[in-house]
Amino acid sequence: MQVHLNPPLEPGNASRHAAAIVAAAADISGAELDYSPESILLVEDIVDGFRAEGVTGEDMAESLVAFGCYVGEILARHAGGAWRHALTAPSAELPLVVELPDAREAHPIDWVFRRLRFGNDVSIRDLYAAAGTGRGPLDEQLPE
Repeated sequence: MQVHLNPPLEPGNASRHAAAIVAAAADISGAELDYSPESILLVEDIVDGFRAEGVTGEDMAESLVAFGCYVGEILARHAGGAWRHALTAPSAELPLVVELPDAREAHPIDWVFRRLRFGNDVSIRDLYAAAGTGRGPLDEQLPE
């Protein structure tokens, strides 16, 4: 999968990608992404819509990365996380994670790609809740 983002996908740029998808979602569908944990439901609905249309991760890679950055920004703002390069990334194209205050890594970009691939079997809301409460595994519960 090739991801071509401008600016590049780096910890300092994740918030810019999140802001870009907020603006794009508002322009395209009138969606109001407000960085609240509740807005993750809207992200799931948008990704589910892509899935229903038969879109692949390759087809929408840049948008999916941006939605992952949006979810990561929610983690950063509400759970005290911070963007950084992954020590172990699901793929070379998804090199960023949100490090949580308890040193766990959350992979919100990967969560979005997996939601597209596996549908309701991957709940971004549940993953966010596990990250925010500090309870339970994060990525270990995801289907491969």
